[in-house]
Amino acid sequence: MAEEKRDALGIVVCVKAVPSTTEVKMDPKTNTIVRDGKQAVVNPFDASALEVALRIKDERAGVAAAGSAAEPVAGKKTRVTCVSMGIPATERLLRDCVARGADAGLLLSDRAFAGADTLATAYVLTCGIRALGEQPDLIVCGKMAVDGDTAQIGPELAGAFGVPCVAGVSEVVGLEGGELTLRRDSDEGSELVRVELPCVITVSKDAADLRMPSITGVRAGEAARIEVLGAEAAGADPSRCGLVGSPTQVVRSFVPERSQQSVRIEGAAAEQAAAFAELLEGME
Repeated sequence: MAEEKRDALGIVVCVKAVPSTTEVKMDPKTNTIVRDGKQAVVNPFDASALEVALRIKDERAGVAAAGSAAEPVAGKKTRVTCVSMGIPATERLLRDCVARGADAGLLLSDRAFAGADTLATAYVLTCGIRALGEQPDLIVCGKMAVDGDTAQIGPELAGAFGVPCVAGVSEVVGLEGGELTLRRDSDEGSELVRVELPCVITVSKDAADLRMPSITGVRAGEAARIEVLGAEAAGADPSRCGLVGSPTQVVRSFVPERSQQSVRIEGAAAEQAAAFAELLEGME
C-alpha cells in the first residue's frame, strides 16, 4: 500500500458469535436462538473481516507478508478493536481475536439486549463504538451472519454514523491519502470502488482466511482486558434495545420436516427408464 496522510488509523471490527452446529435450540416464547456460548464460534464472515483489518494494520506497519524473509520495519500506527454484542461467554471469542492480532475487545452484554433484531443490534453496536471515544476511521463487518443472512448490520451502522458503506468487498486493493480502493462483487460482476475514510465496509467470506494465533498472541489474548459494558454504561436507551426496541420480530420458527424413501426399479433397461421417467413426472 502507498503511504497514507494519516499517522494513526482506528479500525473497529464487528464480531458475532454464532452456533458451531446446525442443531440449534429455539426459544418457543421469543422465537429466537438460545445462545449458551458453549459451542459458539466467530461468524465466518466476521473472521474474514478481522483478517482484512489485520492485513491493513500489517501493511501500514511495514510488516512483511507471511512466509517472507524481510524484516518488519517501523510504520504507521493502526489500532484494531473487536466489538461484539452477546452473552458473557462471548468474551472467550474476543480474547481469541486479540490472540490473532487485534489490539482490544469490547463486549456489549446485558439482558436488555436479548432478542434484538438488526436495527436494535446496530443501535447497541453504535452506542458501544461511540463509547470507545473518537469515531473510528473504518468499521469492518462480515457481509452477513450465517445464523441470520440479513446483511443489514453494516449498512445500518453506516447510516448511524453518517458515512458511506461499500458492501460485498472481496479485496482491499489499497489505502492512500485517506482513500480506500476496494474490489467488490455484485450480480453484475466485479468492480473497483474508491471511498474516502471514514466509512463502513462489509466483507465476503472468501475475502481472506483468518490467520492462526501465535504463542505470543495466545498469551496476549489470555492477558487482555476485555471491557464489558451494559446498556447504562454504553449510554443505550433501553427502549431501543432487545425485543422491546425491535420493530421486526420472528412470528414463528420451526425445524423443517424431512422424509426419505427409496424405490427399487426392476426390469430391463428400457422398462427401468420408462419407470424412472414416470417417477420424475410424479415429483412435479
